[in-house]
Amino acid sequence: MIPVTSFAGKTVAVFGLGGSGLASCHALRAGGAEVVAGDDGADRLAEAEKAGFRTADLRDVSWTNFAALVLAPGVPLTHPAPHWSVRMAREAGVEVIGDIELFCRERRRHAPDAPFVAITGTNGKSTTTALIAHLMRVAGYDTQMGGNIGTAILSLEPPRRGRVHVVEMSSYQIDLTPSLDPTVGILLNVSEDHIDRHGTLDNYAAVKERLVAGVQSQGTAIVGVDDIFSRNAADRLARNGKRVVRVSVKNPLPDGVYVEHETIVRADGGARSEIARIGGIGSLRGRHNAQNAACASACAVALGVGLDVLQKGLRSFPGLAHRMEQVGRKGNVLFVNDSKGTNADASAHALSSFADIFWIAGGKPKQGGITSLTDFFPRIRKAYLIGEAAKEFAETLGDRVPHEMSETLDVAVASAARDAEVSGVADAIVLLSPACASYDQFRNFEIRGAKFRDLVQALPGVKPVV
Repeated sequence: MIPVTSFAGKTVAVFGLGGSGLASCHALRAGGAEVVAGDDGADRLAEAEKAGFRTADLRDVSWTNFAALVLAPGVPLTHPAPHWSVRMAREAGVEVIGDIELFCRERRRHAPDAPFVAITGTNGKSTTTALIAHLMRVAGYDTQMGGNIGTAILSLEPPRRGRVHVVEMSSYQIDLTPSLDPTVGILLNVSEDHIDRHGTLDNYAAVKERLVAGVQSQGTAIVGVDDIFSRNAADRLARNGKRVVRVSVKNPLPDGVYVEHETIVRADGGARSEIARIGGIGSLRGRHNAQNAACASACAVALGVGLDVLQKGLRSFPGLAHRMEQVGRKGNVLFVNDSKGTNADASAHALSSFADIFWIAGGKPKQGGITSLTDFFPRIRKAYLIGEAAKEFAETLGDRVPHEMSETLDVAVASAARDAEVSGVADAIVLLSPACASYDQFRNFEIRGAKFRDLVQALPGVKPVV
């Protein structure tokens, strides 16, 4: 745990008592603050009370003595409208922050030189976060990984010299971290997502940019420049005097890091040198993973990791659960769990990585559906459609892709496995990459992916991928 000493002797309101909210309560109390905890759910209030925290309906208490409101990232800050707790805080002149802001304040107080890597992007941030943490561990660092990737940041060990914190950040978390100041900040990419929470794509992109704009004066901003929003952000950062490493997987760069023929290359004023090779690494298959690997490698180099150690770390990276995870093989059929493909852009990365795909897709649809994926339709042998989006996806696929309305994941897996096995294709891929949120049938994408894994591994003759 990281005790939050910056609010010692003060009273702090915490709203939203999920994993990060409850961890904030514990960290604030450990640092000497008094906590008043609130939530709209009775079960979470009961859990906080059981842990010894004072709970209240924050609508019925005076905000005069609150030093801050620590808001869970899932609670709306601005759009579609500020949550009532946010409105009350603002009316009382109380700052609204999140748990990563508490971490940043503690780091500045106690270990300002401790390495802190923050990663964001519409797609790829979890894989990049896990890969950086893996590389730093291989390099011998005491490595703490958390944030949006699963472990609440205040549940990690405190910052100190020689200990690196590798933290994935969603746009919601960046919005609640006004003094974000990583040693290395990474912006992978920006494409349309979370418009319901930010109002417009421009607003969403601006929030993402804040992560790299906050990099410390002697730090490094690493920016993927293969989309217009990130490219413009890199240019602004450079004009403002930040040290910027541009990364591309589409084009060679005169200065920066790029990928060419499965080799990560560094260019400096036209001089070119090899950083690492990623060919043949199954966990880093596809152009999207080439970007993840290039950004992670640039980060490791910025933190002083040697190229031989970097190459060893890349080759030993096991991959991320639910992201291009190879969960089993039966004869000619490979089963791939890409449940984290929760929008069309994310699923495009998976579809571009294989041919002869038996595609399981659908769930709670997002704006635009799968119309942007038409270029990948020739790769799809057949689609198996599930959830609320099934009818919409069927209309988009039309006569171009054979498909069936499986409705549920268990039916889809059985049908796709059967068809792939008898297809005669040498390397058939049964791919779960839904291009949808999971909330119509599953509580989150992890549960959806775990269900897929269980269904696949229960099929007769399926063996682990080695």
